Amino acid sequence: MSHKRIPKRKAAIAAGSVVALGAAAILLPNANASQDGGSDDAAAAPKTLKAGDASDLASQLQNLLGDAFAGSYYDGDSQQLVVNVISGDENNVIVQAKKAGAKIREVDNSLSELSAGAQTLKTEATIPGTSWAVDPRTNKILVTADSTVTGAKWDRLESTVETLGSGMATIKKSAGTFKTFLSGGDAIFGGGARCSAGFNVTAGDGSPAFLTAGHCGVAEAAWSDTEGGEPIATVDAATATFPGDGDFALVKYDDPATEAPSDVNVGGGQTVAISQAADATVGQEVFRMGSTTGLADGQVLGLDATVNYPEGTVTGLIQTNVCAEPGDSGGSMFTQDGLALGLTSGGSGDCTVGGETFFQPVTTALEAVGATLGEGGAAGGAGDQAGGEEAGGEEAGGAGAGAGDQAGGEEAGAGEEAGAGEEAGAGEEAGAGEEAGVGEDTGVGQETGTGAEGESGLNHTN
Repeated sequence: MSHKRIPKRKAAIAAGSVVALGAAAILLPNANASQDGGSDDAAAAPKTLKAGDASDLASQLQNLLGDAFAGSYYDGDSQQLVVNVISGDENNVIVQAKKAGAKIREVDNSLSELSAGAQTLKTEATIPGTSWAVDPRTNKILVTADSTVTGAKWDRLESTVETLGSGMATIKKSAGTFKTFLSGGDAIFGGGARCSAGFNVTAGDGSPAFLTAGHCGVAEAAWSDTEGGEPIATVDAATATFPGDGDFALVKYDDPATEAPSDVNVGGGQTVAISQAADATVGQEVFRMGSTTGLADGQVLGLDATVNYPEGTVTGLIQTNVCAEPGDSGGSMFTQDGLALGLTSGGSGDCTVGGETFFQPVTTALEAVGATLGEGGAAGGAGDQAGGEEAGGEEAGGAGAGAGDQAGGEEAGAGEEAGAGEEAGAGEEAGAGEEAGVGEDTGVGQETGTGAEGESGLNHTN
């Protein structure tokens, strides 16, 4: 993927970015204020909300409803927040939730019951190639098995799901295999491995840094912005988490004078600026930027997902139907409204046939590593350095990037199977070109795709 480089002292591995939404609006007080002088029916009507505002409201209502809360999701068609409550609980708290602007739906399974079901799956069916996450739209646990789960392993998984009881879980097969998306080639390079940078941050000690996937951080300690080039950043080993409770790592720029703007170059010299980190909401429309496939979009399917990779189990992830491929690991997931949501972890499939992709929540990663988004705070700037001054990566290869099916599987890492071959890299045709965009309102183009020969990629390294 062709991209521009900024001189080393101004090097900025880009971070996701979009126009600020101002999601800090306090929805409950606003909802109450709007009820003054109105009828009770009008006050209880579900409100039209943007996804970021719906996420804020969901958090407030979870605290308000307590045990009656059974999950929530964003209905993109109606632009409404749907909140699940336990059937038959018609107390005053639920009335308040309706007045706050949510659409209330009665369901049978409580969050504690769904959590207990997930624990049973963990105990009885932790099988490589499986995953599970609570789907609030069905009020069930969504269990997925990849193509490696066959024979006795499939029978074990299926029987475990059956023991949960009817109406507690659904199970589906995925055509691909679950793997981390580590590869050889373009973007940020560590030895023979290639990944994508996610979001620029300021470390707890005030130094510039960026977040990427934990499996990238444990594969290599030092990362460069060019294949075979001198390292420009070093993994903070204490933060690299994979497998286990997440998939994230903090990588600090070696030059403390590095300027690290909070933006993503999505092609054609256009960038979008991140406003803040936020929690994802089921049903939310999202975009992903990665060094192999450029810009892709899709929807959040589940939260707090558990994924059993060949290397081990990872918990607390976001499940989506966004596509990704080897080399996209660590790349940013964000919204059109300016919210940083996730870091690409892994999944199954590719951007030809589709599949599932899992993301590390940014909010959890920031808290764990003690960093803040952007240049010294949550409201990182748009970054005047986006795009850079020097062209780079023009000889790094073409659209043949990737390490194949072995990348990110049992042999994921810096090994030979994940190496950066001559054709793996940042070719001018392999990325989000001039047609790649995040919607008409952002000034980043109108069509999502992997366009041709644009100035593409996350600004300076992906």
